[in-house]
Amino acid sequence: MIDWFREQSATLQALMGTTFTWGLTALGAAFVFFFKNLSRKWLDLMLGFTGGVMIAASFWSLLNPAIELSEKSFSPGMAWVPAAVGFIGGAAFIYLIDKILPHLHLNAPIAESEGIKTGWNRTILLVLAITLHNIPEGLAVGVSFGAVGMGHPDFSFGSAMALAIGIGIQNFPEGIAVAVPLRRMGLSRWQSFWWGQSSALVEPVAGVIGAIAVAYAQPILPYALAFAAGAMIYVVVEEVIPETQQDKFTDLATMGLILGFVVMMALDVGLG
Repeated sequence: MIDWFREQSATLQALMGTTFTWGLTALGAAFVFFFKNLSRKWLDLMLGFTGGVMIAASFWSLLNPAIELSEKSFSPGMAWVPAAVGFIGGAAFIYLIDKILPHLHLNAPIAESEGIKTGWNRTILLVLAITLHNIPEGLAVGVSFGAVGMGHPDFSFGSAMALAIGIGIQNFPEGIAVAVPLRRMGLSRWQSFWWGQSSALVEPVAGVIGAIAVAYAQPILPYALAFAAGAMIYVVVEEVIPETQQDKFTDLATMGLILGFVVMMALDVGLG
């Protein structure tokens, strides 16, 4: 099965990799068929884990390879430039979407919804908030498989797989964190599951776009890798970490972040 997967085109690999990450979100969302509530303690722990995976992936799977690529085409001491430009660009991209896309953070009153003001209900706004930070995750996986498809010596099939697995692992608790609050708000189990898994449907789309972009414009690869990293770090700092620091379980959330970082680091180093 792995050999068959390895032989497919980069675009198809990106599609299958991000379909896997979406599938684990759906698996987490299925949690609502068995439980209606989730304690704040476990929610903070899972969100912390999610943040740790995203931070580690940003460095080990994206920024570091971007700098290594640039060292071969930039003068000594300037290899950081593409990584810096891409990183800032990714953060700016999510910042702009954050200001435009109507959304609502978990546990926030609807009066604190962000983006363009609309009459959309709380359910849609919550799902859009999670959808927002699934965009860079999909891009990251797509760009990684795109780099492998280019046959670049600094990228391995294993490292792209490690990133997809890491993103998938953190998507599982993310699916729970979306679906359970919706169930608690009064939606049926099926409605909560549907909206919970829908938040990650953007990942296959973003993954395919990322793979195609680097395939047709190879010089942008280091910028694209750093772009995905900047987008993910922006989401972690603007949304994930603040959400875990609003109650008495802040230490537990921090340990979850540390655990997530170590898991993603081990995956990348072990498989890459």
